[in-house]
Amino acid sequence: MRHNKKNNHLGRTASHRSAMLSNMACSLIQHKRIATTTAKAKALRKYIEPLLTKAKDDSTANRRVVFSYLQSKEAVTELFQNISEKIANRPGGYTRILRTGFRLGDAAEMCIIELVDYNENMLKEKAVKKATRTRRSKKTTAVAEANPITEEVKVEESAEKKVAE
Repeated sequence: MRHNKKNNHLGRTASHRSAMLSNMACSLIQHKRIATTTAKAKALRKYIEPLLTKAKDDSTANRRVVFSYLQSKEAVTELFQNISEKIANRPGGYTRILRTGFRLGDAAEMCIIELVDYNENMLKEKAVKKATRTRRSKKTTAVAEANPITEEVKVEESAEKKVAE
């Protein structure tokens, strides 16, 4: 049974894993996207999303907590000054994982992990989709066309009843 065993150990000791995730998080903050394996990207997402949430509230305590994870003053400064402004209105889901195929050497599944608000191509597509939205259903005309037919049938039925009387 694997109760309460959530984290992927990635074949490393705890110290090596924490150092690797810290370095990857700093690289992601500085470059806004990095290429890595899917397993590492999923572990990094669980590592960095709480830090991004803390960065929304710029306080000394939050800066110290984030610095204890990242160990890089430049990354902390970038996170609290630039990135926190872009993610201020987002309720969560700050990263996106895009799978890119398999590595030739060992067939490991590769991907790109990026910060959602920094991918300009995806943001442009979303804006274009909103602009081209049109209404397709004409329910009001369909109802209006259906009502005269039923009214004519009712008129014919009432006329037949009067003739029968």
